[in-house]
Amino acid sequence: MKKILIVEDDTGIAEFVRLELEHEGFAVAVADSGRKALEAFSAFGPDIILLDIMLPELSGVEVLRRIRKTSQVPVILVTARGEMYDKVNGLDAGADDYLVKPFEIEELLARMRAVLRRSVAGRTVSSVLSVKQLELHIDSMEASIQGEKINLSKTEFLLLKTLLEHKNTVLSRDQIITAVWGKDHYLEENTVDVYIRYLRSKIDEHSSDEYIQTVRGSGYMIKDEP
Repeated sequence: MKKILIVEDDTGIAEFVRLELEHEGFAVAVADSGRKALEAFSAFGPDIILLDIMLPELSGVEVLRRIRKTSQVPVILVTARGEMYDKVNGLDAGADDYLVKPFEIEELLARMRAVLRRSVAGRTVSSVLSVKQLELHIDSMEASIQGEKINLSKTEFLLLKTLLEHKNTVLSRDQIITAVWGKDHYLEENTVDVYIRYLRSKIDEHSSDEYIQTVRGSGYMIKDEP
């Protein structure tokens, strides 16, 4: 039985989601503040977390940052705001997906299934992807250039992994969204451009080589040396 931690300070929403998830066969714990969320995370050991952004005591993003120091448990951010800043800020902190209120329970369940599938798939891979001086260690989720570590967020790691897995192939923004965030995810295409810019800037700190190429009108690619 999968264990779900709901972090939500609106008792009506929390109770509704709890009842629906228990009906679907999940074991559920509920926390109504940021600090209680961290306590429940340690005590309950959830398989997935539904995390509201606007919380008393500690924000959802701060809770996520603290969890990411020790765990890669799947996290879906839930927010009443649909602005790009909230989405990018949460995803950059390590969220696996986000959901904007109000939402249908069917959409929540679909997103939960998607992130759980990606989590299981990620644990079964143990390899190194590389191009030129860049190496990506899948098992430890670390990247480096000539031995110098590149500090990547989880989303940046997944983006780089996707590009390396498809070397010499142009990937459209839609293909990247599906690979990084999942086929059930509806994300603005310019979010991909934002993360490509983040990733490039971090790689540029360690190398003058151009790793990620923009193919105008098509998308992005990483090309092997001839």
